[in-house]
Amino acid sequence: VQLQASGGGLAQAGGSLRLSCAASGRTGVMGWFRQAPGKEREFVACIRWDAGMKYYADSVKGRFTISRDSAKVTLYLQMNSLKPEDTAVYYCAARPVYTLRYYDSEQYHFWGQGTLVTVSS
Repeated sequence: VQLQASGGGLAQAGGSLRLSCAASGRTGVMGWFRQAPGKEREFVACIRWDAGMKYYADSVKGRFTISRDSAKVTLYLQMNSLKPEDTAVYYCAARPVYTLRYYDSEQYHFWGQGTLVTVSS
């Protein structure tokens, strides 16, 4: 499965951005991770493609919304109330089936190229 992420850019604190990730095929779970400079890659959110169940990191819960368009096989991340600490390279990822360790980046087989999100204060 090939993943193509887009939609990053510059936003002010309190603003919004929407990321997209187009997939070449369907998988069981798709999600978003991010990596800030000097930090490890961290889980943001994921969705079980068929069931539609969503999971979020505590740091983004209530501000970010993950969704998918099954017809387009595209994943989205709507980011509202952005904070400077949301600044990072955001990656979309996918794996064939659901796992309880959905928050662990090592569980994902496929990765997009990353898109930079910068939030200014």
